[in-house]
Amino acid sequence: MSVDGLHGFPHAWAQELVATALREDLGPDGVDVTTLATIPADQTRTAEIVARAPGVVAGVPVIELVLAAVAQQLGAEPPAVEVVNDDGARLERGDVIARLRGTTQVVLVAERTILNVLSRLSGVATHTRRWADALEGTTTMVLDTRKTTPGMRWLEKYAVRCGGGTNKRMGLYDVAMIKDNHKLAAGSVAAAYALVRERFPDVDVQVEVTTPAEAQEAYEAGARFVMCDNMDVATLRETVELLRAAGEPVEIEATGGLTLEVVRDYADTGVDFVSVGGLTHSSPIVDIALDLTD
Repeated sequence: MSVDGLHGFPHAWAQELVATALREDLGPDGVDVTTLATIPADQTRTAEIVARAPGVVAGVPVIELVLAAVAQQLGAEPPAVEVVNDDGARLERGDVIARLRGTTQVVLVAERTILNVLSRLSGVATHTRRWADALEGTTTMVLDTRKTTPGMRWLEKYAVRCGGGTNKRMGLYDVAMIKDNHKLAAGSVAAAYALVRERFPDVDVQVEVTTPAEAQEAYEAGARFVMCDNMDVATLRETVELLRAAGEPVEIEATGGLTLEVVRDYADTGVDFVSVGGLTHSSPIVDIALDLTD
């Protein structure tokens, strides 16, 4: 597991995303025709980035990255940024996230890219916070998955941390996860586990199971992280009790079909983790706006 609180904002990935988003917005000639036509190049203004709905903010460092990229493109100085509510802060409607002061053209050209990223990441953080709050008082943590927006995985997983969640594996390279198709292709759980261990002896291995018997098979093959997929509460409890009594410590995850309404029941079985793909693939945005104030 990768657990590092709010640390580790993925600057390199954010810079790539910003560059792509600006190319997408400004077209092949790099021009905002409305702003360049209506705003004098020497005009300076103050603006506020404001929450239009409650939520948890994530992605604040992107503000300066976008402003710097736009300022360089326009040959202007980057606006100054005063952060009022940083990543992880809970927001109410009307709360100011940041104040900007500088060239109006830069602020307005940067506006939509800033808001798109902030709104998306804050949506992920806000959704995650609901799950973390639902699990408060238990020993169960909420995990994300690889069901992320292409090109935004590192940022979306950062937003999960901002919302109080925990990152699972980052990709196909850092943790082996043996699922149904791997078991079928290899011939069995034990065969798949042995093959991974032989080829990548230093990589953590997780095994997906759907029944208590399969969990027992995975444990006997050597698995010490078992992911219980689409089990009802009674079956999950039976599986947890079986694995806890097996001898060596086992990390146990529940996944598949979980909702906020039932997650507490799943946590009460004693699982270490619940994983929720919806944290990244189904989180609605937080409505965030940019307003000129003078």
